[in-house]
Amino acid sequence: MTDPLPISVTVILPTYNEEAAVGLTIDSIPTGWCDEMEILIVDGNSTDKTREIALEKGARVHIEPRKGYGRAYRTAFDIAKGDYIITMDADCTYPAEVVPDLVRKLLDEDLDFITCDRLTKAEDGSMSGLHGFGNWVLSFTARMLYWYGIKDSQSGMWVFRKSIMDNPKMRPTNDGMPLSQEMKILARKVLGKKKAIEIAVPYRERVGEAVIHTWGDGWKNLRFLYFKRIGLNRTRTPWGHLEDSKDSMKGDDTK
Repeated sequence: MTDPLPISVTVILPTYNEEAAVGLTIDSIPTGWCDEMEILIVDGNSTDKTREIALEKGARVHIEPRKGYGRAYRTAFDIAKGDYIITMDADCTYPAEVVPDLVRKLLDEDLDFITCDRLTKAEDGSMSGLHGFGNWVLSFTARMLYWYGIKDSQSGMWVFRKSIMDNPKMRPTNDGMPLSQEMKILARKVLGKKKAIEIAVPYRERVGEAVIHTWGDGWKNLRFLYFKRIGLNRTRTPWGHLEDSKDSMKGDDTK
């Protein structure tokens, strides 16, 4: 048996009403392969049992009252305890079983950032025809505008060193879905293609109801690509967490 890696890791799961899958997602994350592992739920005030289930599974729960997928991550990157960060959705779509291998690759090859391409190995039923087409349009547009060589601009599974966020130029600015593509643009620009790579992983059918708004989110993502390219994107909220946000690590009631 391979000895545990002498590192601390935080797996970040942004959530909003994911009671159907959050427990299954947490259970799917391998344990025992690193010295310390924190599973961090950043929850946007779910109205179901998402937080309760996560707490029962031993996860840390932080409540982020400000809205947005990107806002959850801009908080999570600030408060994560681990020196290495993994991100996934809490809906069983991403292959948690590959996390240890991805982290080992990051270490063995002295990388700073890995983003996971879902499109190459997407399983049947994992993505509707409309979503697949939308992903292709956005990914193609991003490659044409930024020439950064990333196949899947919308993937939400990344593995990286937390220390890259010490550089303000690497901190994403968007509070919504466009943060996903912004992370890859920044990684390639700031870290370089040799330190920030893309690896294909399986992508599966989600468990539970999707909260994505196909047309609205697609338009926001497309608009962001053009706005950022010409320097017109704007930061709406400051980097980091709110001091008075509830966090189970502090003993707050986050159910």
